[in-house]
Amino acid sequence: MRALLQVLPSSLCFAVACCVLCGSTSAAPNIVVIFIDDMGYGDIGPFGSTKNETPHLDRMAKEGRKLTSFYVAAPVCTPSRAALMTGCYPKRVGLAKGSGHIVLFPGDPHGLHPDEWTMAEMFKSAGYATGCFGKWHLGDQPQFLPTAQGFDAYYGIPYSNDMWPGLKRWQCPDLPVMRDTKVISLVKDMNDQADLCRQFTEEAVKFIRANKEKPFFVYLPHAFVHGPRAARPEFMKNAKDATEAQIEEVDWSVGEILDALREEKLAEKTLVLFTSDNGGARGCVNLPLRGGKGSAFEGGMREPTVVWWPGTIPAGTTCDEVMTAMDLLPTFAKMVGGTLKEGRTIDGKEIGPLLLGVEGAKTPHESFFYHQADNLRAVRSGKWKCFRKGELYDLSKDIGEKKNIAAQHPEVVARLQKVMDTFDEEMVRNSRPVGVAKNSRTLVPRPGVEGEEGFRPTLSLKATKK
Repeated sequence: MRALLQVLPSSLCFAVACCVLCGSTSAAPNIVVIFIDDMGYGDIGPFGSTKNETPHLDRMAKEGRKLTSFYVAAPVCTPSRAALMTGCYPKRVGLAKGSGHIVLFPGDPHGLHPDEWTMAEMFKSAGYATGCFGKWHLGDQPQFLPTAQGFDAYYGIPYSNDMWPGLKRWQCPDLPVMRDTKVISLVKDMNDQADLCRQFTEEAVKFIRANKEKPFFVYLPHAFVHGPRAARPEFMKNAKDATEAQIEEVDWSVGEILDALREEKLAEKTLVLFTSDNGGARGCVNLPLRGGKGSAFEGGMREPTVVWWPGTIPAGTTCDEVMTAMDLLPTFAKMVGGTLKEGRTIDGKEIGPLLLGVEGAKTPHESFFYHQADNLRAVRSGKWKCFRKGELYDLSKDIGEKKNIAAQHPEVVARLQKVMDTFDEEMVRNSRPVGVAKNSRTLVPRPGVEGEEGFRPTLSLKATKK
């Protein structure tokens, strides 16, 4: 198919690809999305790291395509994941933040509304087996868990791995590991933390092998490299610190997934996308970008992204067109013949031609909007990035956002401020409610607290100062 795409006029390439893909479910690709937690733009070899050894990602990039302007919709965990699953800015689905914090906490009454049409539900509509293996963080009440949101199988932790008794500011319960809807074990110490990457990877590989005869969607949202950081001894022994060890273990995980696909002769039938949920936190490298996790600068939302599909995606290529995690839902829907909810606003755009390397393909986004919680902070339009407070940067020349050139281009600032105003107004008109659970409680009790008191939602308890 790749050879066919290379000789056809660019205007016909994606149409041909989609005809091949959408003719039947059996012709459509398997999809694997690997979603790392808190990894920086410069933390892996394909994006310039010389500190961390990432041979599997290096090979993936050589055999696939680097996406150098790929954005998530928020610079922190919960809203970023909500955007990926729904194809919407988090504010549109009520998950720009948790009920009492910037993200969801154990026992939070809020979560992804059951009426939202998730990526998993879209794949199921096309006849796919669907599995989630890792950190969910879109609500831990029964109606919000992965198996209630379109996944056939779930193995993982329901929220961030730092939400356990070791997080002294909040009174958290033990960190549960779940299979489907049941808690099967607890993360009790740093050795258990270090083992999470292995567990999630092995469960994902088992799912791939078990479903090799039918199309599948695997969502692998790792807890690494979110703190508290620990990796298995074989990765710690040659690393300078736990951050380096975790990044290299994540690379190992990528290798396990790709090797399983090769061994099962599924490589040319599978699209794999690797990215991060937001910018890197302390100890990670976001350079050459400015800012990191939590920031509306590029380092908070522009992520190191590699897409791989041997024989279809042109090897060793790079694309700098603007793409977002929200785009994956409508793009995959077209690829696999899945359905989207009619009359439901989504913000994602189809980026199939960009993923497939169609010559001359351009971003479908006139604007991309940067949010921090409920607040719209900036907009990118073409090469320009304008902040609400009036800063202006030319990202084509200044990826590090070092030189504010607002004074030289007041007309651009005025135009983009108006674009932000218009978008804010539209969001108010077309936003949807967050899911709300009655009588929410934690999945497991706080250590040493008996009775129902032990299951009180974390944010209902008094927090201490850092």
